[in-house]
Amino acid sequence: MAAFMAELRRREGTSARALEFAILTAARSGEVRGARWEEISLGRHLWIVPAARMRAGKEHRVPLSDAATGLLCSLPQQEGLLFPGQKNQPLSDMSRTAVLRRMGRPSITVHGFRSAFRDWCAEAPGNNFAREVCEHALAHQLADRVEAAYQRGDLFAKRVALMQAWADYCCGKASC
Repeated sequence: MAAFMAELRRREGTSARALEFAILTAARSGEVRGARWEEISLGRHLWIVPAARMRAGKEHRVPLSDAATGLLCSLPQQEGLLFPGQKNQPLSDMSRTAVLRRMGRPSITVHGFRSAFRDWCAEAPGNNFAREVCEHALAHQLADRVEAAYQRGDLFAKRVALMQAWADYCCGKASC
């Protein structure tokens, strides 16, 4: 993963930065493509995705790792989209797939990085992140309605540590 991320960081362009951000945040494609500067608090290392843009219709707070915050600080900070496409419209869904193809990685999908994140959460040696923390990071809803009724928090403080550990893994513990 670290070698892939280093190669990705050498790529220029908005689509490459959007893919990098998607990987570092484990966010869905549409969430990243529609991300707006007014949703970001760089000082708090926080991205708040409004309920209207979430699949479950519920606001999602995304802790930003040092690498994700650094990436955002490297972008032109203007009103509107973080990753604008042509005519200040959201990037197309295929734009990040095109980055992967240009990198010679046609078998990798953008969504596959969310799966890789979940596998890493469960299987990486030394990871002691609770299943619920990992599922909240992916903005998954609990299948058990009774459990969901009792689990109302978003485990944000624990997700801060999780997302920093994921970024450290992605970056080979080096600065992205």
